[in-house]
Amino acid sequence: MERYIPWSCLAAAGLLCMLMTLTGCSLQKTYRYEEIKASHAVPVGRGDWQGAEAPGPRAAVHGPLSCAQAIAIALQKNPGNQMALARIRQTEAALQQANAAFYPTLGFYTEYTHADAPSVYLFKKIDQRQLPPATDFNNPGRLDNFESGVRGQLNLANGGRDYLNRRMAQTGLAISQLDQESVENGLIASVISAYYEALAARKFIDIARDSVATVRKELELMRVRLRGGSALKADLLSLEARLAHSQEELVQSRNHQQTALTALTTLLGMNQDAEVVLAEPDDFGAAALPRTYRQGLAYALAQQPDLKKMEAQVQKTAMAVDAAHSTYLPRLDVQGKYYLDDEELAYDSRRENWMVAVILNWDIFTGFSRQAAVDTAAAQLLETLAADRQTRLAVKGDVKRAYQNLEAAGARLEAAQRSAAAAEESLALVLTRFQGGSATITRYLQAELDWNRARLRATAAHYDRQQALAQIGRSIGYWAKAKEAQ
Repeated sequence: MERYIPWSCLAAAGLLCMLMTLTGCSLQKTYRYEEIKASHAVPVGRGDWQGAEAPGPRAAVHGPLSCAQAIAIALQKNPGNQMALARIRQTEAALQQANAAFYPTLGFYTEYTHADAPSVYLFKKIDQRQLPPATDFNNPGRLDNFESGVRGQLNLANGGRDYLNRRMAQTGLAISQLDQESVENGLIASVISAYYEALAARKFIDIARDSVATVRKELELMRVRLRGGSALKADLLSLEARLAHSQEELVQSRNHQQTALTALTTLLGMNQDAEVVLAEPDDFGAAALPRTYRQGLAYALAQQPDLKKMEAQVQKTAMAVDAAHSTYLPRLDVQGKYYLDDEELAYDSRRENWMVAVILNWDIFTGFSRQAAVDTAAAQLLETLAADRQTRLAVKGDVKRAYQNLEAAGARLEAAQRSAAAAEESLALVLTRFQGGSATITRYLQAELDWNRARLRATAAHYDRQQALAQIGRSIGYWAKAKEAQ
């Protein structure tokens, strides 16, 4: 009888060589930074804030950029928000993995056996349905066997661990979604603050430019008066010094604006060399914010994503305690197997084999490791409860400070506006007297400086109040729900 075992062995050896080659190729794979970036898409955030369209990270912004458009770009392109989206994908995969425990596992296998052990010879020959009669079981000889088949397993009960693991994964997904809300909440507030900081810097430039123009005009008049003999050289030098100081303030204001725009484009995830022109100030959604501290605190306790995240974390750690307790319970599985055996890979369905078994496993003693796991989970629950209380205290304090800052910003704005109005009126009066020769150059320069500083304070107070409103929205978790609120 012609034997085919050598050819089968050759096929098995070839398959083994192919697998080793593929494994070696994977081990030799290079991981280059640029290649990884090019082959993996970065998750895109939400860019639908009030329907505003968001350009790419290196695209130029056509036309003036409004606050709403800046928020839309940040939600879509900011790396921190993209990281939060990636964490959501991870927890979605973890949930899918937890759900897999409720499905049967099914696998295909092939094995080759060469042995002279009597027990192996006996069982494999029986599975081949080719056990020779009068076999000497003490010295049966050598055995060659191929076996191929499918096998599956389904867990029937394990003390509820799979159910708890699935609920923990679902809670983990909710936590990652709340984490993204928290990231978005802080990101939107930061964008609003950076946007109004850049607007304030632009206004500072206008004030400094006006100051330069005013002083330069008076300087020209002083030069005419000096040539006519009605002014002193010292007065001219004082005006020239004041002009130089105003020009220095203009340079500083321009640098401040560039710094503010760089901070803004960084938050937007855009190229920092991009040309950005800001639109006129607009309402960024602050009108719907709770007006009083009590209202804001009530909103925060119901909607603040950090608080809701801690609540979900407490629930998850409580489930982990029950999951640790469930390890004391037995596990029940059903297993099935269908397979064929032959010495020469000449499988025949008339010699098929199958088995089904129900298996109970119950660990009676594990060296106290289960109680240690229970104690660890219980301690983690206590830690999470303490962290929850700490977070609540922090949120309440944050909300309180935000409303206090808003009140202070409003008071500063009112005082600064009155001061600016008074300084402007005073400058007009002093300028009239100075041009008429009844006021000294020192008095004029002081009045002009007071007016300039009053305008700067009023401008800063105005935008500080806008930023304080943004921080109220952040502290209560309003920006995370802004789309629903709109």
